[in-house]
Amino acid sequence: MTGSPPTTVTIYPEGRNRSGMPYSYEPHHFEDFTVGQEFESVGRTVTESDVTFHSMFTGDWTELHSNSEYAEDGAYGERVVHGPMTFTLATGFVYRCGFLERTVRAFLGMDYMEIPAPVTIGDTVSLDMEVTEKKELSSDPTAGIVVIDTEMRNQEDETVFEGDMKFMIERES
Repeated sequence: MTGSPPTTVTIYPEGRNRSGMPYSYEPHHFEDFTVGQEFESVGRTVTESDVTFHSMFTGDWTELHSNSEYAEDGAYGERVVHGPMTFTLATGFVYRCGFLERTVRAFLGMDYMEIPAPVTIGDTVSLDMEVTEKKELSSDPTAGIVVIDTEMRNQEDETVFEGDMKFMIERES
């Protein structure tokens, strides 16, 4: 398979009018990123198991997430995904795309994060990403900082997460 182009799988989530989403990208070093560069993740449907495992892992069994009867009478009329789980899904999409594979040294944080609408069990979500900043590191000539703005949307094309993610990325040379 040497010399073959990378394989992509086109997925069309319900409610999305898109040209398709690549399954994976090649790993990127600091030099490979350009401001304005965009990436798209695949779609993923949030399941009952996802919410249960998140509750088990974190110990957060808030009834809004874990009690159908309680949540039914609440503001959303059904159980919703934990806010931190929504963030975790976003980071998973970034890493699943593959462009940070074996080149990322650290996730350095975010200047902003918004969760403007809830994610519910059965929602299909995906993430759009754009490189908004690259910074040289005078303290470490072997790496640089890349800032990626992210927006996660559901099958109704409603934004459910936004935020900028900062990564320390290795240089190729």
